[in-house]
Formats: sequence, structure tokens, C-alpha cells
Amino acid sequence: MLETESVYKLAWQNAATELGFDLDDDYYLTLVGQTNPACEAALLNRFGDHFPMKDFRDRWSSSWRKIVETSGIPTKPGLIELLSFLRERQIPTAVATSSDRDYTSLSLRAAKLESWFDNLVTGDQVVNGKPAPDIYIEAARRLGVEAVNCVALEDSDAGVLSASAAGMLTVMVPDLKPPSPEARDAAFCVVTSLVDAKNVIASLSDDFEASFRVYRQVAPDGATSEN
Repeated sequence: MLETESVYKLAWQNAATELGFDLDDDYYLTLVGQTNPACEAALLNRFGDHFPMKDFRDRWSSSWRKIVETSGIPTKPGLIELLSFLRERQIPTAVATSSDRDYTSLSLRAAKLESWFDNLVTGDQVVNGKPAPDIYIEAARRLGVEAVNCVALEDSDAGVLSASAAGMLTVMVPDLKPPSPEARDAAFCVVTSLVDAKNVIASLSDDFEASFRVYRQVAPDGATSEN
């Protein structure tokens, strides 16, 4: 939804550089979509136990907040049109994000999106983060629907695997990182923008259950063709 990944990337890389560590672009991409604890564990594995995690956490957090509070967060093209389409058709919506609640709430406020969603589930509210299905199962529960009757929009491999494992029909809109073969196979389709995603959802909305049955029959193991 938001152009946040580049902000996170800049904040994390700046903090690492200030502490004398090189968090290169290729390695950063392996962290995209994971929870903060999972990312921190990966950094300790890469840099060793001497990596000053608390200092790093404080630095990137401060940098991220300054950027967001100064510049706000832009939304991706087509987002408002998509949300308006869903609201007009009274389709309930939820945010299911690996970020914690404080950062998610700040991000939604900075992007002026707080009023658009019926529910919010964050990474610190479930036991297992993406790619486990917990967060999407909880999001469906809060919306009062079965996960298999939901469409998930995702931009990361971990998110696609999470939503698909929950049984959702998943539309991937990649951000910084192209989809892995595993994520591409798990997704219902891969599109280039939220404009395209809206068109996919519009095509499904008239007979979602039938579309989902066809998808499962064609791809019983989660494989899919790219639309």
C-alpha cells in the first residue's frame, strides 16, 4: 500500500553504516517481509553476536521516524481507487503486516489511511510471523469470514507464502524484490500495480467462490499462471 520499503531500507542501512557494518542491497532484500525479530536474528547470524543490536535498533528507529514525520509516506498508485472500490461494494478490509502496532499506526497516520480499514493485525499480535499463516488467519477471524473466502494483496515473498498458507487467494504486487519461484507459484497472480490488482479483484467479485474453485482445480498445489 505504502512506499515504505525504501524508507526502511535507508534507515536500516544508515544505522548499520554508522555502527561500522555494511548492510548491502542484496542482503537487505532477503529481510523484506519478515518480522523485526526475524530480521534482527538474521543480522546477528550475518554479523555475529558482537553486533550492537540495541544501538542499531535505536538508530534505525529514530531515523525512520524522522523521515516519516518530516516527509510523510506516499501511497502507491491506485491504492485509493482500490480502497474506494472495496468500500463501495461493502467488502470488509484488514491490514495484516509484519511491522509492530506502533510503527503501523504511525505509518497509516502519515499516509492518512487510518479510516480506510475495518481491522488491523500486526506482527507483535501473533505468535508466528510471516511466512507462517497466523497473521492472515487472525485477520480473517477479525473480519468474521473464512480465510478461504479472502483475497490477500502482498508485495513480499514471505507475505505471499503466509496468505497462501492461510488458504487465501493471493495477488502479488512486488515492491523492491522480484518474486521468488516459490512465491510466484503460491500466488494466484503477479501484477505490476494496484491498478492491475483492482482489476483482478473486480473480475473475481461477481463470483468469487467460482473463481476460487477454478483456481484450486487448475492449481491444486498452489501453482498458478501469471495474469
